[in-house]
Amino acid sequence: MGQGLWRVARNQQLQHQGYTGQSYLSREHGRRIAANNVSNANHRKHAQGGIDIYHLLKTRKSKEQEGFINLEMLPPELSFTILSYLNATDLCLASCVWQDLANDELLWQGLCKSTWGHCSIYNKNPSLGFSFRKLYMQLDEGSLTFNASPEEGVNYFMSKGILDDSPKEIAKFIFCTRTLNWKKLRIYLDERRDVLDDLVTLHNFRNQFLPNALREFFKHIHAPEERGEYLETLITKFSHRFCACNPDLMRELGLSPDAVYVLCYSLILLSIDLTSPHVKNKMSKREFIRNTRRAAQNISEDFVGHLYDNIYLIGHVAA
Repeated sequence: MGQGLWRVARNQQLQHQGYTGQSYLSREHGRRIAANNVSNANHRKHAQGGIDIYHLLKTRKSKEQEGFINLEMLPPELSFTILSYLNATDLCLASCVWQDLANDELLWQGLCKSTWGHCSIYNKNPSLGFSFRKLYMQLDEGSLTFNASPEEGVNYFMSKGILDDSPKEIAKFIFCTRTLNWKKLRIYLDERRDVLDDLVTLHNFRNQFLPNALREFFKHIHAPEERGEYLETLITKFSHRFCACNPDLMRELGLSPDAVYVLCYSLILLSIDLTSPHVKNKMSKREFIRNTRRAAQNISEDFVGHLYDNIYLIGHVAA
């Protein structure tokens, strides 16, 4: 009885203050509408103060081109930015619609240098009638030729004036190019040891941990699939280059090029042991330290242990 009287009195009090369910919902709805109006007003204010790309594109659409953006109606900076994301094939197709924009020399120059980072012709004064679009086609043709026959590919580049007949220039071209077939490149470098020497000197291993430096080296100069004279040559050249880039570290650790050579072979064998599915009994860290220090006694146990951890956690050095 007392609870019923209390509820009646409470309902009368809520009605008197205007907090009934219906009134509360109507007030809540009003607040949401007001908040949305404020948000929309702030958005319009922000769009007016900044650059609204969507509004810019929308206002430039004509009725005849509904849903299709004409790049020639946009600011040139924006048009070139959009076209710069296209590859060579798409850019050629775009030139059928926007000939002046898609044939711009800066776009084709960017495509050339992003794919072939170094060419001798980049540093020469352009001849009459030179265009980067034509150069891109020649570079692409030369790369395909190289991947079929490395010697013919290099001769093609030289005949077109793209590369100078110099081992150093050829090495720079190889170092800055990623479109060459690595198997053909390995054959070419095995035959052209003068180019290989210049290619090795282009690497900078300063302040790099030995396994990481070896991985970087084999990214540019792929290791042969089998052990042999060429692999020994690569490791020897790497060892001397690594020591030349880190003279202070070599003195601190007491390492010589011969000791680095031994460590490199140990890292390659350990990589095969830990990653090969055919090896059931994997080499332990203790075994690796013992075997390595037996071959190179001046190396500290902690340093050899760090080498093992790197291969265990990151993987093969010549994958």
